[in-house]
Amino acid sequence: MAFVQITKVSLAFGDRDILHEVSLSLAAGSRSSLAGVNGSGKSTLMKVIAGQIPGDSGDRAVQKGSRVSYLPQSGIVYRGRTLREEAETAYTGIITLLHRMEAIGRLLEGATQDDRSTSLLLEEYHQIQDQVDHSGYYHREQTVAMVLSGLGFFPTDMDRPTGEFSEGWQMRIALAKVLLEKPDILLLDEPTNYLDIEARSWLESWLRSFTGGYLLVSHDRYFLDSTVTEVYELCQGKLTRYGGNYTAYEQVREQALESLMKRYEAQQEEIAKAEDLIRRFRYKATKAAMVQERIKRLEKMERIVIPESLKKIRITFPPLPHAGRLALTLKGVGKRYGTRQVLSGLDLLLESGERLVVVGRNGAGKTTLLRILSGRDPNFQGTLQYGAGIQPGYFSQDAAETMGGSETVLEFLETEAPTALIPKVRDMLGAFLFRGEEVYKPLSVLSGGEKSRLALLRMLLKPMNLLILDEPTNHLDIYSKDILLDTLKAYTGTIIFVSHDRSFMEALSTKTLELSPRGVRLFYGNYGYYLDRLEREAREESDASPQVPQSLQVTTPESRCSEGLSAALPRAADRREADKQRQTLIRRLERQEGEILKALEELEGEKARLEGVLGSAEVYRDGTKTRLVKAQLAAVNGLIDGKTKEWEVKAEELERART
Repeated sequence: MAFVQITKVSLAFGDRDILHEVSLSLAAGSRSSLAGVNGSGKSTLMKVIAGQIPGDSGDRAVQKGSRVSYLPQSGIVYRGRTLREEAETAYTGIITLLHRMEAIGRLLEGATQDDRSTSLLLEEYHQIQDQVDHSGYYHREQTVAMVLSGLGFFPTDMDRPTGEFSEGWQMRIALAKVLLEKPDILLLDEPTNYLDIEARSWLESWLRSFTGGYLLVSHDRYFLDSTVTEVYELCQGKLTRYGGNYTAYEQVREQALESLMKRYEAQQEEIAKAEDLIRRFRYKATKAAMVQERIKRLEKMERIVIPESLKKIRITFPPLPHAGRLALTLKGVGKRYGTRQVLSGLDLLLESGERLVVVGRNGAGKTTLLRILSGRDPNFQGTLQYGAGIQPGYFSQDAAETMGGSETVLEFLETEAPTALIPKVRDMLGAFLFRGEEVYKPLSVLSGGEKSRLALLRMLLKPMNLLILDEPTNHLDIYSKDILLDTLKAYTGTIIFVSHDRSFMEALSTKTLELSPRGVRLFYGNYGYYLDRLEREAREESDASPQVPQSLQVTTPESRCSEGLSAALPRAADRREADKQRQTLIRRLERQEGEILKALEELEGEKARLEGVLGSAEVYRDGTKTRLVKAQLAAVNGLIDGKTKEWEVKAEELERART
């Protein structure tokens, strides 16, 4: 059976131990994840397993003939071939085997049947032939197209030069090649970094059907829960195995951490008492023996250390500006790039405190919409109106492009932070993966990911009551994502965001806005509710599709099949037409229900405004104004009652249509 194994491998960089007597084995069927905070050495360990770098000590063993493929998390660039040509280079190893088969064939032409060497050549020939057959080489065009499509490439991309693709798409090409190689052991370092939701779902499905073994590093909790059955944690150079998926690992790890924290606190209390006693009696001759005994005990004590990365950190928002009930209103918003209409006729009303996730395939217009909402793109059709007191803040991946200079990370953030939060800046930087000496890095030497994290943290420290976030979880590990999620859940303002992290989307969102070629739909629930709705719609469409009668699903003479089908087709067509009409009715009723609810929201807003006016001193003391406002309020209440009854009728119609 194919396997790769490392035993008691140690590796140090300078005076820092990255790996200390680490052992790990991967074989066919392994479904493993490698966990650990940023900088713990996960990528280094992956390279050791892949055989790219040697350990200082220890052993690495690979079963003869086993193929190990490794995908780094970044840094791969392809040029000089088209996308199709580059993807097909994944079969280079198979072409080498085919050449060997040809050579064996020539050797066999003059061989005798009873020759021992002939038997060995025949055995090798059949082994290679079996390997080639299982590689999918003879169906590579279809396989290449399937894998590239699953990772988000379009048919029109196939003949594009690879040099035209951005960094993220370059890494998708690299991932496609690794998958097409069909190795025995697969090592993937952050394969989801540049994938959208659809591509991540496709990769999950591919991994579930993969017959070899794999080891993954990923910061996507949902992806890991769907793909792994064991987790290896690398912490302070040591590797520990946990059975189960990533959530099970976190639960066990949390219990262990709680126990560690209790022991740490008890030890700190013991140390404090001993140090206090030493200070008090150090210079008393009668207590010298006791003091020396306490000093020796402290020196021999094995100190419990809580890594900075495991300490609970909470980011506190500055006081938010006061805002009205409505955060923003869109009417008829559209955007065109040349002849391409990206957005069209978008109406949206968002109340303060809501958390809207915007979803859709790549190119659907998610980033375009966020740029419009933030005011970065004023060239659009329709109108955008912020509510009273709304102060928006916008984060995008290009927010880091303006950062530079000799100013250090710490100096930069202390300058940007409100005075009250300056004492907490170091902890906040630690939460966003700037730890230890990294806070003294000049901005000019930061990577794109580091600048992106710093830009996000800078924005969170500003007093803004509307956050517009485009991929805020990129470049964050799971620990930092959890801190960001807890921070945003405690935030009392309004949030509009785009993300490709399913766990993050489900936990934060309260409404879901879908952008798709068929239009825009607003769902009054979080991302999990949205997925459930899509699944239900898919089932309804499947149920609405024509079904061949059971009697026709067995092998029968062709004439009987023809007779049966000709009789069944009219009935199937009738059912299909009836289901089509039903789906059309449901969509129309949902649209009408949405319009009614939107009108109700606007009326409730007007009611709240009038009630506020009625309570003001200016109106309260003026009888004429009071009567006028009360009349307006009564009229609005009447409209609300009418719309409520209208909604009840429409909701009942919709329920009947669905059942």
